[in-house]
Amino acid sequence: MDDRTQIRLITLWPLAIPMKMKFSHAAKERQVADPVVVSVELASGVVGWGETLARPYVSGETAESIRPRIEEVFAPLLASLRPTCLPEALEAIDALPSIGQDGEPVTATRAAVELALLDAYCRQWPRPVTETVGWLGLAGMGTGGSLGRVRYSGVLGSEDPARALRSLWKMRLYGFRDFKLKVGFDGDTELVDAVAGKLDRVIRAGRATLRLDANGGWTQATAIERLTAWRKWPISAIEQPLPKGREQDLAELKRHVSTPIMHDESLITMGDAESLIQRHVADFFNIRLSKNGGFLASIRMAGLARRHGVAYQLGCMVGETSILSAAGRMFLSVVPGVEFAEGCYGRFLLRDDIAARQVRFGYGGKGWELPGPGWGVRVLEERLERLVVNRRIELPL
Repeated sequence: MDDRTQIRLITLWPLAIPMKMKFSHAAKERQVADPVVVSVELASGVVGWGETLARPYVSGETAESIRPRIEEVFAPLLASLRPTCLPEALEAIDALPSIGQDGEPVTATRAAVELALLDAYCRQWPRPVTETVGWLGLAGMGTGGSLGRVRYSGVLGSEDPARALRSLWKMRLYGFRDFKLKVGFDGDTELVDAVAGKLDRVIRAGRATLRLDANGGWTQATAIERLTAWRKWPISAIEQPLPKGREQDLAELKRHVSTPIMHDESLITMGDAESLIQRHVADFFNIRLSKNGGFLASIRMAGLARRHGVAYQLGCMVGETSILSAAGRMFLSVVPGVEFAEGCYGRFLLRDDIAARQVRFGYGGKGWELPGPGWGVRVLEERLERLVVNRRIELPL
């Protein structure tokens, strides 16, 4: 055991960051981002940083539930942790639970803790987090990732067709080629016809893509009706057409429509992924680090999808800071075959960020590799203190 690697303090910063625009979808409308940043301080003085965004309609967690989840589920497991090398630390990190003592998911909380631990121990033994993937031993992972091929998508989050078209015009001017349109509104038909009609020619020429996201806002009858009517448009996938908990209806939906179905809110744990595969309804997985338990957990889910011929994308939560953006960027660096990527908006969306140098996409949604050690992000505590809700929460171990 190495006393220098003992965890001395866990600190939580629940943040409120104003966004530059209102973002709407079938499950929520928001104009303020609410990430929770978590730091882990080792006895050596090394500090690692993690982040999550908890959504009650996704994993059942909230920003307020992060603290008790850490105290009840994770702190007891970390109190005696004193790894002597990085592989030993990775073994303990990878074993962190995704389900709490009450049988409910704790994946959003796990993500913040896992990311902070990875950052701390990769700084303790200076390594980029990308080197941890080899330890997982998953076939194909860690070599030839997707970063040089995939670009970040433009996400259209307005139910007003005119506003959506204005946003689309700006995104195309900036070089975006992949787009996701939020649906699940009363005016879906007008909205989809406007956006898909504008993109139709470039999509059919292979220079753009369009996918839809209903956020569970449809009944099965509505999903069949709308997706049947939209067969005239070249749509790459429909994300979460039915509410979470209606997975038994997906086989019937697939008998009526040919649009590939992407799972998001229905895909929280590895058990969910395995169940969807066994039901033969898994065309696409939307893997989001803060939803699916963190970096290592998300790579394991991508590996499962890859083995079973399921396509996958890297998703994000609205309002991520540079910590999650960096973790997502490193996911793309080591995971091959990612079809689409979301996130890395930085100050394109947020009015402030917590990093000395923000992580965001470049022209056309392009990303580039980040240096280590850890996530390679220098967090500014003075910005955290400015954005924190009430005060930071310290949990000594």
